[in-house]
Amino acid sequence: MSELPIGYWLKHLDRLIESDFDRILAAESLHRRHWQVLHSLQEGAATVAELDARLAPFLDEQEQSVAPVVEQLRTRRWVQGQERVSVSGEGARAHQELFERIQESRRRLSEGISERDYRAAVHVLEQMSANLENR
Repeated sequence: MSELPIGYWLKHLDRLIESDFDRILAAESLHRRHWQVLHSLQEGAATVAELDARLAPFLDEQEQSVAPVVEQLRTRRWVQGQERVSVSGEGARAHQELFERIQESRRRLSEGISERDYRAAVHVLEQMSANLENR
């Protein structure tokens, strides 16, 4: 077992996940935020304010809103609508293609890890987060 603290592994894994997502999305000249908005909208239409709330945990300090990302996706004709934004037909096709590549990345990430161990790891991280959030 490693002597390195959990913080090291959290940051290291986050960087690796970001890097793998960047590699996958770079083929379409996209970034992770584009994927997060598109994937969130695939689950249902939303206003920009609703998207901001959904994706708040992922936004950097410099990012106040996903509105610019929504506009970039609109330029690609992947989203439609003004007040409530939804995925277009083209966006749904793009989402499916990207989703398949991202699913493969997630499979690689969890290779050799049982479903039980994966769930246990998530539970531990949730509990640690709750411990610090509640103080």
